[in-house]
Formats: sequence, structure tokens, C-alpha cells
Amino acid sequence: MSFRGFAGSRRRFLSRSAALVVSSLARPRLRPTSTATPGSGSPAPPIVFRDVAAQAGITPQLVCGGREKNYILEVNGTGCVWFDYNNDGYTDLYLVNGSTIANLLNPGAVKDPPHNYLFRNNGDGTFTDVTRQAGVEGGGWGNGAVAADYNNDGWVDLFVYNFGKNILYRNNGDGTFTDVTAQAGVAGDNVWSAGAAFGDYDNDGHLDLYVSGYVDFDVHHPPALHCEFRGVPVKACGPRALRGAPDILYHNNGDGTFSDVTAKAGVVDKGLYYGFSVGFEDFDGDGRPDIVVLNDSNPNYFYRNKGDGTFEEIGTTAGIAYNGHGVEQSNMGLAIGDIDNDGWMDLFVTTFADDNYTLFHNDGRGFFTDITYPAGVGEPTIPFLGWAAFFIDYNNDGWKDLFCVNGHVYPEAQRALKDQSYRQPPQLFENLHNRKFREVSAGVGLGALRLAGRGGAFCDYDNDGDLDICIVGIDDRPALLRNDGGNAAGHWLQIKTVGMKSNRDGIGALVEVVADDLTQYDRVRTGGSFLSSSDLRLHFGLGQHQEVDLVEVRWPSGAVDRLTHVGPDQVLVIQETKGQIPSPYRPSKTKDPVPSHPKRDASHRST
Repeated sequence: MSFRGFAGSRRRFLSRSAALVVSSLARPRLRPTSTATPGSGSPAPPIVFRDVAAQAGITPQLVCGGREKNYILEVNGTGCVWFDYNNDGYTDLYLVNGSTIANLLNPGAVKDPPHNYLFRNNGDGTFTDVTRQAGVEGGGWGNGAVAADYNNDGWVDLFVYNFGKNILYRNNGDGTFTDVTAQAGVAGDNVWSAGAAFGDYDNDGHLDLYVSGYVDFDVHHPPALHCEFRGVPVKACGPRALRGAPDILYHNNGDGTFSDVTAKAGVVDKGLYYGFSVGFEDFDGDGRPDIVVLNDSNPNYFYRNKGDGTFEEIGTTAGIAYNGHGVEQSNMGLAIGDIDNDGWMDLFVTTFADDNYTLFHNDGRGFFTDITYPAGVGEPTIPFLGWAAFFIDYNNDGWKDLFCVNGHVYPEAQRALKDQSYRQPPQLFENLHNRKFREVSAGVGLGALRLAGRGGAFCDYDNDGDLDICIVGIDDRPALLRNDGGNAAGHWLQIKTVGMKSNRDGIGALVEVVADDLTQYDRVRTGGSFLSSSDLRLHFGLGQHQEVDLVEVRWPSGAVDRLTHVGPDQVLVIQETKGQIPSPYRPSKTKDPVPSHPKRDASHRST
């Protein structure tokens, strides 16, 4: 069923129930950003992001090559992933660690080589390192990770992609994982993998996996390249002089194994472009997940899903292969979300310094327009070098804001150029509800941060109703930015999907939330960002609305669940065709409780 056809059934349902009538693609009336505490009428306290990593116990020193950054392998950093590995209702954090070229050349020479980290969320604002007992240390040189329940057993699994062989960890359900890479067939071709995402491209209920390849880099014979950045000699030159590494699409066979269907599906990386972030998303509303791949210093790929197990690459036609000036960019980070609440998912990409990041508006049916400068995110991003990016509603007003992680690649540039800094602040752009944004970084405590940022992901780790952020810096300890005040600025609703005929995580499910004249859309997805993946729960800010008229979930299987008269400020767990089921999510024991509101039982209808 198409997105537009589905909208008609929703309108008929609302008319019969006399709740309200809303067009699926009609833009709601614009509302000002909330400045009052929900339900109180008094001014809300300011929203501040505070780095609480040290007090939370997340303090490992991550590694990515040497300090001098002599080779490209040493500059891209690593990422993180939020996922609830033990199903206790508190989202846990996995950090990917790199290595050094000396370690790769002499494996075993170092007694305790760098390893990845799994931190269990204790539910009181702190985390415990459980890496060893869980068995997820990784190996070699880690880049990023993505988490999803690939075998539909109710326990979220973990895929770690590396420079070298990748690793698939199957969650055993007892706090431990088993490396099943060999039997699953997803080790890769021993290349440099720099992006990955799970998605069910054929809607058969089993999650498939796309892995992007970056550069063919021989650590035993590293290239001796010489280049300049704005006249300054630098060592870790970009990828243009190197051969690219191929992308791979794995089809999930439903028996614990995967098959390489790259050629069969028509997604061969013919240009051997330098692949980075990957995302599955139904951009054209036909019910089938498309694939977008960001490429560094090459045109981006847009694979339109033809519905027969194959794809057609239409990046140039769709308008995202190049920016609005027809120029390829050094694209790294990928954000997917609906910036104007019109039901079509938009794209944002980060790129290199001295170039603006790019915002692509989805004009409908998967055709895009570069609106970077009219939207106000062009000029402020030019001085920075961007990596992870994502859309989050940081102030719970019902409109997706934009977060960017920044950091330079050349230590030499800071020493020679007064206007360049190796460590850079992240940026937050507030959505002004009219396809325009304004930067509010300084006002929320981000302006003073100086990070050599790379990966990043968001999650409400303390279950208090506002979104927190983890940033992974290169050769640094991670930052855990707790959102203080977002839950006081507006009401909220979080939704966790549980598939039955669809994949267990409900990845690919489209969720619509209607609260009076505020209508929002989001989809359950993995990957994107940069080397990272965020929590699978969807977060919807509600502003001052104290009731949600409708929650509608369109599952990949075609089933539809509708709940009406839903109370705010809760995590709603929705099971396919069954509706609301008991939620394991509880507020952190050390956080002030969210203002109490009576929880009404939602009315449910499934089709």
C-alpha cells in the first residue's frame, strides 16, 4: 500500500471515530516554540547539555593511530551505538575503538591492545563496563557499529565493522554474545568498511545488511603521499589518490546466514567510490526501503528500490548525488528525518572544512532540492569539518532540530592557520518550523566544548523524556551530553516497536503522531550518523499538548496499528497487530521525575 493510499484509510478512521480529520500530507499550522513548563504556564528553565561522562563512568581513552596523523587510516576515528542488550529498559552504550599501525604490523606484541567497550546502563545515571564478560571486545582496528535483532529472537545483536574483517555478535540473551561471523557469512572482503545499516529491503521479515567500503589501504605498504591544506603541508592526505573499496549488500536468508547479493540486486559500487554513511529509507512513499550511500569526494548513491529484489541508482536524477551547485562533496555524516512535518523524509549531510554542509528537502516521491542557504545552515557550517549528524527534537516542541559533530583531520592546520582548530565545538540548529533553522549552540552549553569529534548518536539513556547525546572523539574520551531541561520545555511521547510478521525491531515501520494541530512522522531506522547508530525508540516532542489524538504505525508487512487518546510523557511499546503492551522503560533512579500526568489506556485498532 502506498503512503498516500494509507493516508486515506487514516482519514476515514478519524472521521468515524469523530476524533479529528487530518490529511496525511497536510502541513499542520505553525506553532511557536514552547517557553513554559508543561502544564504549568510558567517559563521553562533553560535547556543545557552537560558532559556527564566522567560521573557516569564512561571514561575509556580511545585510540585511532598516532598523534601526528601520518596516514588516512588514522584520521577518521570511531563511533558508538545505543542499544538495550539485556532488555531491562535502560539503553546501553557500545564504543568502538581503533588501533595503531604498529599494533596491526605486530599483532600480539602489545599485551593489552586497544579493544571496544560495552557499558551496561545501571539505571541510576551510571554505567558499568561489561565488555569482557559480554565477549564483545572486537578485534583489529574498529570503525563503527550498528545494532539490530537480525534473527528475530527478541535480543538485539551487534554488527561491528572494521578495517579488516567485520564481526557479527549474536546476543545469547544471558548477557553474553557469540561471534557468529563465519557461519553468518558477513566478514566482508577484509577491506576498510566505513558504514553499515540494517534494513529489510524486500519486506520478508528478516533484516538485511548494507556495508560500505572506503579505501583500499595496504598497511604493510602505506602510501607516501604529500599534499597541502590551504597552503599548509599535511601528511594524512585525502582518498583521491587511492583506490576505493567495494560496498556489499547482504540478504538475510532467515536461517542465521546471509548471502552477498550485491550484483544480483544491482548495487555494485561501479566507481569504487569512497563510501561512508549508509541509510535505508522509503523516500518515495511506495512502501519499499531505498538505500542512500554517502561518498567522500565522490557523488552520493541513491538506490531506488524497484520492488523485485533489485535497485536502480538515481542519485543524480533524485538530486542528492551533488549539492545544489552541481558539485560533489566530501560527505561523511548522514541525517534522515522530516524537518517540516510533511510526511516526506529529508536528508542532511556533513562535509569538509571551507564548504557548507548540505540540507536536501524531499519535495515528494523521493526528489530533492538543496535548501541549505534558505534554511540557514549554510554559512554557519563553513568553518567546520563535520562528521556525525542527526535530527533530534531537543526541546520537545514537535519539530526536528539538527545536531552536528565537528572536528578537523589535520593537526598541522591548527598550528599554521589562525582560523582553523583541530578540536571544534558541536553545533545545534533549532527548527523554526518554516524550513528554517537558527544556531543555538552557545545557548545550550555546546559553544565552549572543544572536541575532535567523529562518531555520535542520541538516546534518552536516563528515560526522563529528553534526548541525550554521545560523541566519540578521536584519541580522546567520549563525551556524554545529558539534556537537562528538554523535558520541562514540552511534553513528549516515545514509541518502541515490536514486530511480529515484520522484523522484531520494527525497523522500517512508519509512525505518525497527531496531537491537535501538530502532526509528526518518523521511521524506525538504523545506521546513518557517522560510524554510529542511535536508539531504536522514536521520540516525539508534543509541546504543550497534553493528549495525543492518534498514534498510527504502518508496519513493513503492511499491517496498521492505531491507538487513540494516548497520554503524554511515557514510553509506549506497540506490538504489531496487538497494540500497546507493557513497557519495561522506567525513569532513571537519580533523575528528578518527569511531571506526573494521568496515564489513560489507549484505544487500539489494527488492520
